[in-house]
Amino acid sequence: MARDARSKPEAKAPLSERHSPRASLRIRAEAFFIHFGQVGRMTADAFAAIFQRPFELRETLYQMEALGVRSLGIASVVALFTGLVMATQFAYGLQKFGGMEYTGRIVGLSFARELAPSLTAVVVGGRIGSGITAEIGSMAVTEQIDAIRALGADPIKKLVVPRLIASIIIMPILACFALVLGFAGAMYITDAEFGLPAGFFLQTALESVRFADFFSGLFKTPFFGAITALVGCHYGFTTRGGTQGVGDATTRSVVAISIAILISDFVLTKVTMVIWPQV
Repeated sequence: MARDARSKPEAKAPLSERHSPRASLRIRAEAFFIHFGQVGRMTADAFAAIFQRPFELRETLYQMEALGVRSLGIASVVALFTGLVMATQFAYGLQKFGGMEYTGRIVGLSFARELAPSLTAVVVGGRIGSGITAEIGSMAVTEQIDAIRALGADPIKKLVVPRLIASIIIMPILACFALVLGFAGAMYITDAEFGLPAGFFLQTALESVRFADFFSGLFKTPFFGAITALVGCHYGFTTRGGTQGVGDATTRSVVAISIAILISDFVLTKVTMVIWPQV
């Protein structure tokens, strides 16, 4: 009896340890590094498969249309109203100090270096990543990916590479498109609401924005596109649990893509400052 009494607390200890905050944090950390390792391996395999035959040109063009052209609507709305809001806020604030003529310079630099590439990547990346995850996740739960392997084909080559190439190509194009629309919205609102001529706004913005400023923002967009495609494909490949699993994987994919883009944005901004110290 004494031995049984002494053994009861020892039997309960592992259960309480599994539910402790430290154990929960350890489990989350392990899951993070597992996902990170899987994405890293997929990245290496995907970039190696790009140069292997056959080249999936038709599928890549289809993905560029599906991921890029169909994202023009959301990119346009976000860029246009961001330009309207930014110009309104800066013009209203600078008007109090008699410096409203600097609105074009501030909006131009902020859009060229940060808002156009990063905000477009977060919004469009969520849309693209969720679609990739849902599509590949549906294939995973219906065992279509296993069928591709059984036929001797490489799922990375067939599914990941076209989406990766398409995302890398379309993200800079969407960022440039957002930059133009953001400028247009800012020019319109400052002219209509604050009496600042659109021509003067454009002239001061172009005087302040140099090629290095523009390229420092555009430099980050291919990395954002690669992150979006790889993370979306990873969560699609690891989807389990039927239709509910597809929904859960899609939600996690959008969150992970947004966080990864914001973290990489900080790192890439530091890199651009090293490459172009005069920026």
